[in-house]
Amino acid sequence: MSAEAERLERLAQLESEIVDCFRCPRLVAWRELVAREKRAAFASEEYWGRPIPGFGDPDASVLILGLAPAAHGANRTGRVFTGDRSGDFLFAALHRTGFANQPTSVHAGDGLKLSGAWIAAAVRCAPPANKPTPAERDRCLPYALRELELLARVRVVVCLGAFAWDAALRLLGGSGLPVPRPRPRFGHGVELVLDPPAPVLLGTFHPSQQNTFTGVLTEPMLDAVFRRARELSVPAGAAG
Repeated sequence: MSAEAERLERLAQLESEIVDCFRCPRLVAWRELVAREKRAAFASEEYWGRPIPGFGDPDASVLILGLAPAAHGANRTGRVFTGDRSGDFLFAALHRTGFANQPTSVHAGDGLKLSGAWIAAAVRCAPPANKPTPAERDRCLPYALRELELLARVRVVVCLGAFAWDAALRLLGGSGLPVPRPRPRFGHGVELVLDPPAPVLLGTFHPSQQNTFTGVLTEPMLDAVFRRARELSVPAGAAG
């Protein structure tokens, strides 16, 4: 087996391991309760009700890191940022900036493909009130750490919100890479450039309805972040 084939096999094994995780009793209970009780609009659907693996291009140069699955979004559909308003806003931006082949993400078999990007969440199970505890975050982060190691071409991590920004800083520290002290503060469009091989961290407001409906995050703002991510992901000297 070639080194590349082994990497892809290990990535697939990791994603299967994530789906079978039961490490956090509170999150397990909540995700399964939601899957049983369902939302009225989805009463006829079978909910996924398990942890959500990463999704995208294994050769991605950009990793998009979110907070956690939505109870009636990814926890229902089984694919990260799929089936909720946040995902609608996110994938439309990814399509406009050339990272996705279509602007919608409705269900796992809808034909969506990513090019140059991989999407994952810092916490893989839907949490009550969309708020994981620090302990739940820390139990889940090793999955993202292993994922980042296997996504060998990632040069930029786009952090969707402050929670993801903090998680990304913890990932760098867990990888043995130096993290500045005091830790850089999150902000929309903030960039943290460290010495290679550390990826560049790029912040953006989360595409939640709370932000998109109020104009805190607009389409041009998010598009600009992903265009910048593409620029940063190109190795020096590769352009032209």
